[in-house]
Amino acid sequence: MRRFRELDDAFSEALRQLDDPDNAFDIPTGPPVRSLATLEREERQDYQEAQQRQQESQQQEEQQRQAAMDQARQLEFEHRLHELMADYALSAETVSRLLTSLAPRQGVE
Repeated sequence: MRRFRELDDAFSEALRQLDDPDNAFDIPTGPPVRSLATLEREERQDYQEAQQRQQESQQQEEQQRQAAMDQARQLEFEHRLHELMADYALSAETVSRLLTSLAPRQGVE
């Protein structure tokens, strides 16, 4: 029982020293506690950044899809043009001259 009182007294003294603003103890207490408003603001910022990243990713995917579609259309056009040139026995030079002569009339430069 005496040993318990000694421990209790030592513990009480240690608590009093911790409460004393002039104590010389350097006890790590961990990171400072952030306010709820700060946590909510950080959470909103994280959410907005995630939304922005997702939107940028979707835009990039859409641009890639559009580029792939444009390339497919270009290939289809070239294929059809070559078929027409073969059907009408036209050379590439003849088709080029034809397109060049039509361009100013259509406003194409």
